[in-house]
Amino acid sequence: MSGFQTFAEFYPFYLGEHRNRTCRRLHFIGSTLVIAALVLALWSGQLRWLWLMPLFGYGCAWIGHYRFEKNRPATFKHPLYSLLGDWVMYGQMLAGKIRF
Repeated sequence: MSGFQTFAEFYPFYLGEHRNRTCRRLHFIGSTLVIAALVLALWSGQLRWLWLMPLFGYGCAWIGHYRFEKNRPATFKHPLYSLLGDWVMYGQMLAGKIRF
């Protein structure tokens, strides 16, 4: 994995690291649970629910990578681009541009 100057350079690499459909599904589930934890925390006024966000997001994604994709998550070398990639991929999955 080399250095990337922009997210536009990084994103094709990111998609290549998510070829496995089950891995993508786990990312989608994790991201959805992140949103649910945020909504629950805001709705209930109990910010303690926020600790679930990284557990859900990273937990689901890392299981997908280690168990199904058989690669190391890009988060370890490119944390910000990887986080942005998660949400761009999530949006593209919702829009039907990337297969579940």
